[in-house]
Amino acid sequence: MQLTLNSPAAKLGIKSILLDFVAIAFIYLVPTFSHLLSFPLYYIEPMRIMVILAMIHTHRNNAYILALTLPLVSFALAAHPLLVKSMLIAIELVAMVAVFQMLHKRIHVLAAIFLSIWVSKLFYYIMKFAAISTIMPDESMIGIALHIQLITSIIMSLYVFMVMRKSNT
Repeated sequence: MQLTLNSPAAKLGIKSILLDFVAIAFIYLVPTFSHLLSFPLYYIEPMRIMVILAMIHTHRNNAYILALTLPLVSFALAAHPLLVKSMLIAIELVAMVAVFQMLHKRIHVLAAIFLSIWVSKLFYYIMKFAAISTIMPDESMIGIALHIQLITSIIMSLYVFMVMRKSNT
């Protein structure tokens, strides 16, 4: 079977490629934008935003690919965050995708995305505590204030809810 540009599979592939390109470019430019804006853009969790966009607008496999690669691409291109922390973030983002995949057909989508974000954060902080206790003693436990993380989680959850509600009507 041959794919045409109008076929749903081709559109999904093009969407995924475009989103992946934008995600990598955005992650690459976050430090530059942060300096230009005099605001630490990592507060809005750009990697999480890109993975959530992939979850909602492309397909599950693309979300997993971005979850695994964005932290490592960021480390490779900008040497930030540290490699250990990049690996922890990759595991956290993969966990978020997996938890959302398990929950979104069973419970309300708003609860599913919010829980997937916070379950993965809890998993991240457990792993980070272990890393701080062993290999990263100079690292602080919480880099972004919890109230900021709560606000960004609510905003991302509302976005997912609105997009999925609109696509189901």
